[in-house]
Amino acid sequence: MQRIGSVRVVVGTLLVGIVLLGALIVSPTATVAALDGIVTDPTTFALLVIGLYVFRPLFAWPTTPLAVVVGYGYGLTQGVPIALLGVAFTVLPTFGVARWLLERDAKTGSAEHAGPSVSSPERTAGTGRFDTLLERSHDVVTGYYENAGPIRGVIASRLAPIPSDIATCAAAASGVSSRQLVAGTVIGELPWTVAAVALGASAASLTGAMEQGTNGEYGLVLALFCTATAGMLLGPTLYRALRHRGEVVQ
Repeated sequence: MQRIGSVRVVVGTLLVGIVLLGALIVSPTATVAALDGIVTDPTTFALLVIGLYVFRPLFAWPTTPLAVVVGYGYGLTQGVPIALLGVAFTVLPTFGVARWLLERDAKTGSAEHAGPSVSSPERTAGTGRFDTLLERSHDVVTGYYENAGPIRGVIASRLAPIPSDIATCAAAASGVSSRQLVAGTVIGELPWTVAAVALGASAASLTGAMEQGTNGEYGLVLALFCTATAGMLLGPTLYRALRHRGEVVQ
């Protein structure tokens, strides 16, 4: 019998490998720098922005540098809503793939449990350890969203300086709906987006905008501010959860 997680291991490992390879080979800064000379035309620049958001999940690019590019081309007033629309769109493919893998794995696991067990002890032990790790990770993430709530949980995960796709996969594993994901993403990404768009709007060139977005001196301050905001957002929920746990132990 193939254990639960076999589909996830094969397909998930392949996808992660492709994404990591793309992230190592292609960077957003280098990509935009190569296109710096062809963005004077508004139509060309719009297609460039769309392409960056469409292909971002394949290369595991952060979303903030893309907001810098949007700010450079559209300014602060138009750039903020465009960048928020872009970030809401670009998380959906990752969310959909993660949800598909989890649902497919659940169906496969149910069918396998109903069938006969024909598996070597070594394979069963190795897969069992992997399944245990996945189950523990799933329990932690699910507990987080159960205590924080789906939208609040997504908002806090976007405010915290953690990779966007990791937060998206965690939401997919916890039963968060696509609408809740988009709503939480737009709210949580707002401070990052406004800062990045403003930075891009003040840059003299697209290459300069990307360099400022990746090496900006205000990045640490913004990260600390957003992390503190996420902590305040989750503070009451965390306090209630710890208090309830203490009462149960007593």
